[in-house]
Amino acid sequence: MNASELPNSDHLNIAALSALFVHTTNSYKYLFFWSLLDILARQNFHKSLSISFREIIIEMLANAWYPHNYFKLSFGSQDKIADKLDTLALKVGEPILKFRDPDKKLLRTTIGEQDLEDIVNYITRYVPFRLLMPFMRKQLKGIDIDHGVDREMPKVAQLYFDTCKPLYCFDATVKTECRGIILHSEWVSYLQENYAIVRGWVCWEWLKYMQKCNPNVPAVANKLFPPQKRESLSSQTKYWKLVLQHTELRCIYSGTILTPNNISLDYYLPWSYVAHDRLWNLVPTLPEINSSKSNKLPNRVYFNNFVLQQHQGLTISCKIMGLPQWLKQIESYLMDLKISNSLDLLELEPLRAAYQSTIIPLTEIATRQGFEEW
Repeated sequence: MNASELPNSDHLNIAALSALFVHTTNSYKYLFFWSLLDILARQNFHKSLSISFREIIIEMLANAWYPHNYFKLSFGSQDKIADKLDTLALKVGEPILKFRDPDKKLLRTTIGEQDLEDIVNYITRYVPFRLLMPFMRKQLKGIDIDHGVDREMPKVAQLYFDTCKPLYCFDATVKTECRGIILHSEWVSYLQENYAIVRGWVCWEWLKYMQKCNPNVPAVANKLFPPQKRESLSSQTKYWKLVLQHTELRCIYSGTILTPNNISLDYYLPWSYVAHDRLWNLVPTLPEINSSKSNKLPNRVYFNNFVLQQHQGLTISCKIMGLPQWLKQIESYLMDLKISNSLDLLELEPLRAAYQSTIIPLTEIATRQGFEEW
């Protein structure tokens, strides 16, 4: 959504709010404000809410964990949030990895147990003070933006808190003594009343920034926030079990003969990279093999076996289903593999060429992102 679509107010400077992310070159402002919204919502928009810098940084790191550590997205070459996440010795359990921690409670607790003094000091050296600039430009006129704003902002925000109504002020008027922020009660009311719209705007701005940082990565929009739950693979499993009932299939990794009662669907390119459940990337394998492979990239030695098994599945399913139903089943193959003639899916070499032009570049990008090979 466009910033101009933020709900208006007779008492608050909405233009200043909409300018929060103008000329932003790193992730900090996005994560800081997004994290404030999450903390506010969790505290039921308490009017006199005071939030410590440490609590905000923990929330920022928790919000950044899934896109960076799980989905391997870049936040930009100069960004220190990603660097800090890489240095944390986090023992991340299954509830987090399986998206059963929707409120990020376990993730926040795990991060909060770490030594965060360096990243708290780094982020709060500038970010909380610069974020208020759109609200206080007139009052800071004549002050050197690069060297004086951060020093003067605590005093100015406090002085004009009731008249200019910035988003928040600080718990001290001397920068070196600031340890947190105090949100303006009228802004708390505004954010509560318009929470869904404001959060949608922040998410949109965050997406635009992350797409710039990850121009060649597929499905960036699906990797910025942890899904509330993973979609069921029941229809994809039904497809492969149908194929197995009519032909012999072997695990493409181990060579073991598969049976309909002992299979697990594997994402050839890991779900944490592609962020979708489309059939062209799913193959049956043994449950223990699938568990071992996890979210790793397959070695190239498995590529031919993968294509052969997909070709088997396509040819057998076409015979069983009949053409009309089969055409509905294979829509994602045509769209994602960029195949214009559906019958080319039944020819091994055109299918192999389509997979090669799709899989190989994606694998190279994933490798550069940091996905390990299996």
